[in-house]
Amino acid sequence: MIDISRYVFETLREDEEFVLDRGQRDGDLSAILVVAPVSEHPVPEILERLEHEYALRDELDSAWAARPLTLAHREDRTVLILEDPGGEPLDRLLGQPMEISWFLRFAVGLAAALGRLHQQGLIHKDIKPANILVNSATGAVWLTGFGIASRLPRERQSPEPPEIIAGTLAYMAPEQTGRMNRSIDSRSDLYSWVSPSTRCSRACCLSSLRIRWSGFIAISPDNQFPPVNGGRMCRQLSLPSL
Repeated sequence: MIDISRYVFETLREDEEFVLDRGQRDGDLSAILVVAPVSEHPVPEILERLEHEYALRDELDSAWAARPLTLAHREDRTVLILEDPGGEPLDRLLGQPMEISWFLRFAVGLAAALGRLHQQGLIHKDIKPANILVNSATGAVWLTGFGIASRLPRERQSPEPPEIIAGTLAYMAPEQTGRMNRSIDSRSDLYSWVSPSTRCSRACCLSSLRIRWSGFIAISPDNQFPPVNGGRMCRQLSLPSL
């Protein structure tokens, strides 16, 4: 039994449905994660997601997922307590400069985590930066947010209005909307995997370009390119902000 009243909590992320907190006890190096509904009176579907994620605990591995530990009550709300593997939600790291070597470790780690998930016969169905924990030093990856994960190797989604489709519209595969003649399977997660990976790779490219441009400016005090094409000068360039 985990007494969450003894923990001090820090919010890692919050969206329209859930808030993810990290809890730490004084003098204790171990920590927990707590997923709680944002609403004080959540609709049944929100509670069902927490219960569903907890039901998957034996199929998830600490090597690639934040495993559920127990369901509990906090401030009169049902919450899900997870193991804390460390790291930060990826959406907190986006927008910062990234080294290419770090991005490659992250991309490989995310692909490996998805591979292990699919080997367990599960489809996540909500891969997005907020549901990916990343160790910013090593690039190690753990998945979270299994509230709508499926044990079925293939399933059909009936057409629904966008506001009630389970998942995150900005990241989901087209077949998850129910508007394509195609079943949802493990490839749907791979479609969603492309978006966070692409956003990280863009940050890497801009970071690398900024470093090279800064180095060029350091040796070109007049802030201009050297003559090219028979002596003509290239226009000055301004880098986009990260």
